[in-house]
Parts: sequence; C-alpha cells; structure tokens
Amino acid sequence: MPFDAMTALNTMSGTGQSETTATAWDILLVEDDSVIARTTEILFRLAGHRLDIATDPDAAFLMLARRRYDLILLDMNFAPGRSSGDEGLACIERIMADDPRARVIVITAHSGIRIAVAAMQAGARDFVMKPWRKDDLLAKCAAVMTRHAQPVATPVRVSGGAGIIGKSAAMAEVRALVRRVGPTVANVCVTGRSGSGRTLIATAVHAASLDAGATLRRIDVRDSDQWRLLDEAHGTVLLRHPDRLDAVAQARLLDRLAPGLRCISIADGVEPLTPPLRRRLCTIDIAVPPLSARRDDAVLLARHFAALGQEAYGHAAVRLTPAAEAIIAVTEWPDEVRGLAAVIERAVLLSDDGTVDVAAIRPARLNEGAAQAVGAPTFGLDDAEKLMIEAALKEHRHNISRAAAALGISRGTLYRRMAQHGL
Repeated sequence: MPFDAMTALNTMSGTGQSETTATAWDILLVEDDSVIARTTEILFRLAGHRLDIATDPDAAFLMLARRRYDLILLDMNFAPGRSSGDEGLACIERIMADDPRARVIVITAHSGIRIAVAAMQAGARDFVMKPWRKDDLLAKCAAVMTRHAQPVATPVRVSGGAGIIGKSAAMAEVRALVRRVGPTVANVCVTGRSGSGRTLIATAVHAASLDAGATLRRIDVRDSDQWRLLDEAHGTVLLRHPDRLDAVAQARLLDRLAPGLRCISIADGVEPLTPPLRRRLCTIDIAVPPLSARRDDAVLLARHFAALGQEAYGHAAVRLTPAAEAIIAVTEWPDEVRGLAAVIERAVLLSDDGTVDVAAIRPARLNEGAAQAVGAPTFGLDDAEKLMIEAALKEHRHNISRAAAALGISRGTLYRRMAQHGL
C-alpha cells in the first residue's frame, strides 16, 4: 500500500507534543524515500525530539560511527524493486553486533509481517507498519524507550565496533575479530601500516571488553620515561611499538609486564618480536588492511571525514562530487587513512559552497607541467585518470568547460586527455 504522507500527521494536536513523552529523544531514521523521511522528521520535531536522516545503511553506519542514538527507525528495503527485507536484516545484524544496547524499530509494509518477525529475532525492539499513524508511531517509540530504559548520555563519538568504518570483506573480518576477542582477556596485537587505523582498532578491542569502563593507559615503549607506568598498570594497557625495540629491550619489557595484565599492542608487524615476547603479546594478531586493499572503504571514510569537518568548521552539508569520490577510490594515499583524513579536512575547510570536487583534492598528474607535490596522492595507472575524467564528464553532463573546471585543468588539457583515453 502506498504511504500517504498526510496520513502520518493525522490528528496532530495544536502543539504537536506527544503526551507519552517527557524527555527529548535523539533518533536516527534510515529511509530512502525523501517524502517519508521529511514527514517523519517534522512529526518528531513537533513532538520535541531530534531526528537525523540516513538514506541508506552505508550512510547510517557513518552516522553511528560519530554518535549514539536513543532510537533507530529502520526501513527494510532500499534497492529499487527489492522487497525481501534482506538489506534491513543485514543492517540490524551489524547494528546489534556493534552495540547490543541499540534500540531499533523497523518500518515495513502490511505485507511484511514475516520480515518484521525476522527483524525482531535479529534484535529489533518492535516494528511499525506503513502507512503508520502519528500517535501509533510515537506510542511504539515511547514503549520501547520505557521497556528498554538505560542510561544514555548526550550523543557522543563512539570508539567501539560502530566506529570501524568499511563494508569490505577485509574490514568485516576485522570487526568480527574485535567482537570475538574484545570481551575476552586475550592479549591482542594490532598490526598494519602507520596511519591505517591501528589505534582505532586497538581502542575498539578495549571498548568491547569487560574493562571498557576503565581508562586505557597508553604507553609508547620507545620512550624509556614511560616504562615507569608499567609498574602501576593494571587491567588493560595499550603498548605502542614493542616491535621497534632491540632484543635486550624486549626481554626487559617482558619482565616488566605483570601477570594478568592484558596487553593490547600496536606494531608494524609481529616478525621483529622475539618469540617469548610474541607469545606474551600476540595471542591474537589483528591485521589492519591498507586502503589499497579496500578501495570502496576509502570513499566511505572520505564521506565520514567530510561530515566531521562539516561539524568542526560549522559548514552547511558537505558533498563529495562523483568525480572526487572516483579519484579517492583509485588514489594510493601515502599516509593511509590518516593522509586521506588530512586531505578531506583541508578540502572541507576551503570549500565555499559545501562541495568537494577533484580540484580540491589536488590531482597533480592532470596538471601538465606541474611537479608532483611531496606527500600528494599519486596515480599509478592510466585507467585511474580515465575513471576520474569519466566521472567528471558524467557529473557535468559532458559540459567540457565545467568538467575541466572541476578537474582543475584547462579545456585544452581535458580534450587532449580525452583523446588519449579514447573518450
């Protein structure tokens, strides 16, 4: 049955306030229909609540990486023509795995009883049928808030599993390991390239542990002055760079680690560790993949960093153009995720209209005669440049002047590059 936006706001009181609610809620709505999303936002705003909108699960996961919500309202289908609810079920499973305390209410059509039951089995707290009535939806939300009452602070940044951004198979495996070993007392060594997100993964392991309420003491073992912190350490400790110590220093470190102290370590790799120290620190090795092994994740991360920059600098909604996202996906970032974050933050800061295009990411190779900047993105394949040009042309409907401006090159240069790539 089609959703009637006006029906949703039926019988609203003069103030729009709900008699069933006493405090404001922070809500995330995952809904791809702009009319339904806007109607729902108006309803909850008039009822005294705050509602953010994610148009698909990927956007929802980015929002959940930045804050925690009192309620999550989740539609079950997003791809055109899909009605199986599989997308929504997969979304619920990940949300609940990242945060078992999450309160999810699913929204489905009248014919979706089977989907609603499956959603409840996956962890949803309740469901509501389209077209929903205003009072019914508010009452369901109030009931879930009451039944599943828990201390919820003002939305803050999160550092548990929800903060691990990426939908690639490689990052799904990392998330699974964090969820599995986090609640144990096993010692964990997080390895990978500098800047790839090792500290985020290490803190996510701690956030998933029974010791999560305690402050995670961080010790860079390369600094001899910090070794004294080991003498008073208890619970869990984060050790940085034990693999960069020589064999003698590693033996000394092993002697200083108290029995029962859980160690989460960050290292370039486990090979430089002596066998005794490796046994002590590396019950489990979580390898963080480089961005080159998860290129689609680079785009998601860029959107995440753009949203953080938007909040930090008080900008209006920031949008990455398709051409910018295409170049982000194929770029070899010298400093991994950290390098990507720095480029996006700079682009957001310098943006005048909230748009981040290719020129803002400084595609040095396209600028004929320009020297490659130190630390700037490099492009190893011709098809990377071709992909970027195709994305710019598509975005600007093959308007050469606008595409060239977006790419930060002249019309003549663009024509020559198009001919070179057979475009």
